[in-house]
Amino acid sequence: MASTNGPDGDDRQRRDPQGYDQRGYDPQGYDQRGYDQRGYGPQGGYGPPPVAPRNGAGIAALILGILSILLSWLLGFGLVPGVIGLVLGIVGLRRARRGRATNRGTALVGVITSVVGIVLSLVVAVVLAVVVGAAWNTGGRELVDCLRTSGNSEAAVQQCVDTYNQRVDDIGTVNP
Repeated sequence: MASTNGPDGDDRQRRDPQGYDQRGYDPQGYDQRGYDQRGYGPQGGYGPPPVAPRNGAGIAALILGILSILLSWLLGFGLVPGVIGLVLGIVGLRRARRGRATNRGTALVGVITSVVGIVLSLVVAVVLAVVVGAAWNTGGRELVDCLRTSGNSEAAVQQCVDTYNQRVDDIGTVNP
């Protein structure tokens, strides 16, 4: 440990204002005797840094697939998110096959849920169309015409509704 004379001439170690020793530092750098001076040589075999996996399409497909199933019961509105989820799921599966994504399972479940949502949406839309068509053909037109001509009279509106309900009830009964 080297010591120097301080400003007062005493034999104290020299310290900077933060209290660290300032002794024996070689401004030319550290002593390198005994170490191999040739360096490490060329490094190779590592290639570029790995690219982060692009898992967004598979995750979005799963979310949209679930959303399409939930919305399919609301007048078939699940068709749009289902189709978008199906496309994104296929993109996610292709990325996983090429090694650009690590969530093949998520993308696959996204495709499956999207297809289920599309099918349910189509089934609900067809059933709704059949029910509305049947209601329209069993007196729906007459009910609408009756309600238009009834004006503001509550008794006339009630008479239109009662006539329509009687007509619908008569559909299920067999007359001899």
